[in-house]
Amino acid sequence: MLFTSQNSLPEIWATLSHELHRGALDAKHPFRYVTLATNGEDAPEQRMVVLRKMDEELNFYFFTDSRTAKVTQIQENSNAECLVYHPGKRTQIRVKGRLHIHHQDELSQEMWKRVQGDAQKAYNSTLSPGTEIADPDLAYDWPAELDDRFFAVLQFIPETVEALQLNGLTHVRVSFSKSGADWNGKWLVP
Repeated sequence: MLFTSQNSLPEIWATLSHELHRGALDAKHPFRYVTLATNGEDAPEQRMVVLRKMDEELNFYFFTDSRTAKVTQIQENSNAECLVYHPGKRTQIRVKGRLHIHHQDELSQEMWKRVQGDAQKAYNSTLSPGTEIADPDLAYDWPAELDDRFFAVLQFIPETVEALQLNGLTHVRVSFSKSGADWNGKWLVP
């Protein structure tokens, strides 16, 4: 377990923020892979994304191709939700907030430097992600020169963090809301 009802809200917050930061730093941590939900045309849409960075304000950073459907969805409605689960600790964390797209700006150019070698191909396919193709091999066409023209960074700015610690019949649920630079916590019925 990450926390119990015997922990104080500030202790729980410190644990949650520490574990989320670990997800950005440790490729083997369960919080490294995040379910990101955006607002689709007719229904919510979810996908797994990789947590590439987390800053001191608890902003999450993900990489994407600027031609994806999720980028269009974010441009129309920036509200989103992230979900992580730690199976070993039996802890679920839901984070609600807004997404900001960084494309061809200082942040995206700085983050592009982290994308090395063949990994750059993920953001350079000749065809846009989601394009219908007749043959799977058509998906693997890249220009000779790889660049960052389609590379984008999604910055997820959290507004609320809700955690559920599963524990038999005595689950523990907490919620934290951002107020200025501070996070205020409260207990919730699981």
